Amino acid sequence: MTRLARRVLLRPPLPGDTAAFLAMVRASRKLHRPWVRPPADEKAFLAYTQRAASERFIGRLVCLRATDEIVGVFHLSEIVRGAFHSAYLSYYGSALHAGQGLMREGARLFLDFAFRGLKLHRVEANIQPENLRSVSLVRALGFRQEGFSPRYLKIAGRWRDHERWALLAEEWRGDGERRRLPGGLS
Repeated sequence: MTRLARRVLLRPPLPGDTAAFLAMVRASRKLHRPWVRPPADEKAFLAYTQRAASERFIGRLVCLRATDEIVGVFHLSEIVRGAFHSAYLSYYGSALHAGQGLMREGARLFLDFAFRGLKLHRVEANIQPENLRSVSLVRALGFRQEGFSPRYLKIAGRWRDHERWALLAEEWRGDGERRRLPGGLS
C-alpha cells in the first residue's frame, strides 16, 4: 500500500461500471452543478470509457479499496508532449463520500501517475472561483494560483469565469507540500 492512499485506488473506467457510475452521478447532481456535467446516460458513459484511454485524454475512477465503490473521477485532458509536457486536470466526487478526504487521496495517486508515470512537466486545473471544495483540494495538493480567466469555459450552456491553478513536476512531492523552486517561483 502506497503512502499516498490507504483507502482508495485508481483504475480505468470500464463498460461494466455503467450502472454504478450513473448511480453515483444521479446521487451527486446537486454537488456537481454548476461546476461540471459528467456523463449522465449509458451512451455518454460508454463513449467516456473509450475516450478515457486515448493519447490526449486519460480518465481514472477513484474507488474504495475495500469495496470498489466509485467515489470520484479524475481526468487529464489536452495532454501535450514535445516541449510542453502538460495537461489539464479535472475531477468530481461522489456526494455520498464528500468531506472524507477520499478525493485528496485519489488526487495524490493521480498526480503521482501524471508526474512520475506519464512524465508530465505541468498540470493545470481551471476552477470556478465559487467552487470552494475544488479550490481547497488544489491548495491542499500544493497548486499555486496563476491567474484569472473571465468567461473561460462554457459549462451547462453558460460561459463561466475560472481561476488558473498549476503545479510543476519539480514541485510535486506527493504529500501536499510544495517544493520551493529556484528564482522565487513557488
